[in-house]
Amino acid sequence: MYETGIMRKELARHYDLAPSMEAAGRQADLFARMDKVLSPVDWAMHAPYVEAINRLKRERGAVILAHNYMTPEIYHGIADVVGDSLQLAIEATRVEADVIVQCGVHFMAETSKILNPAKTVLMPDMEAGCSLAESIDASGIAEMRARHPGAPVVSYVNTTAEVKAASDICCTSSNALQIVEALDAETIIMTPDQHLARNVAKQSSKRIVWWEGSCIVHEQYTAEEMRAYRAADPEVRIIAHPECTVEVTAEADFTGSTSGIIDWIDRERPKKALLVTECSMASNITDAFPEVTFQKPCNMCPYMKMISLEKVLWSLHTMSPEVIVPQEIAIPARRAVERMIELSRSTVPA
Repeated sequence: MYETGIMRKELARHYDLAPSMEAAGRQADLFARMDKVLSPVDWAMHAPYVEAINRLKRERGAVILAHNYMTPEIYHGIADVVGDSLQLAIEATRVEADVIVQCGVHFMAETSKILNPAKTVLMPDMEAGCSLAESIDASGIAEMRARHPGAPVVSYVNTTAEVKAASDICCTSSNALQIVEALDAETIIMTPDQHLARNVAKQSSKRIVWWEGSCIVHEQYTAEEMRAYRAADPEVRIIAHPECTVEVTAEADFTGSTSGIIDWIDRERPKKALLVTECSMASNITDAFPEVTFQKPCNMCPYMKMISLEKVLWSLHTMSPEVIVPQEIAIPARRAVERMIELSRSTVPA
């Protein structure tokens, strides 16, 4: 999609993007949020892009939504809203800006468009997909329904709009158990993450059946690794994401979504924490918890890392690529996402 040379030449015609200590100094307040994980030299390279993006988004009437797995210069430098999939989905319904720039992966941009059909939703790189989302399509949903007649389908938000449209309701890692328990059925189909489903099944009174999908980041962690980390440092607290295997989560002190992880650390304030998830997570919350030493086994999501400051600037400059979801898919998909949000609000205490 991107002719990098052409893009850079065009951006250079309109913006001064050379590394600049002056631009870095003008935005010292932003750098203070990430100075523990980003060097002054790196910030001098990023600062001109951050300055140009923040100016341009005001001119365009745009808001930037960024997932917790974005790099620090995006997460702290340009994002207006940060969070996990549920937080971003809810915030997308509250957005007043006419333009949404989604810093995450493609299914997140689709979700924002589904919830804001009249708004312009920009995705800085349309190729930023998701191995989990790509593991299932609508025919997979039909296959699961055929195997388990009458069972409602709960699909993770990490799915395409087509899959959401074929499902009864969506869930995120932070509300999956609440969604499953709220449904009036004894057997629940969960797609596409087998590990999230297995972790929910450990806590649920329902019979959970699942699709055999998984996340390329979280499935790499092993229980043996967790035991080795704990043996090397008994003080460390292990916090895992529920997309990890049940063997890994069994070794953890806490298992939760990215927002749940942040809440747990805020509440418990461990001296040392090992975050068993995408490694930008620890970098992004280091400043908020200076007393916590974060140890991070660094598995990076190659799709999340496709989003860069350069691509965000290009997206705002050209007002492209724009995410479009056909109405015949958007309407039922919106129903599944809105039902999730409604049940989440009604079942999770304020």
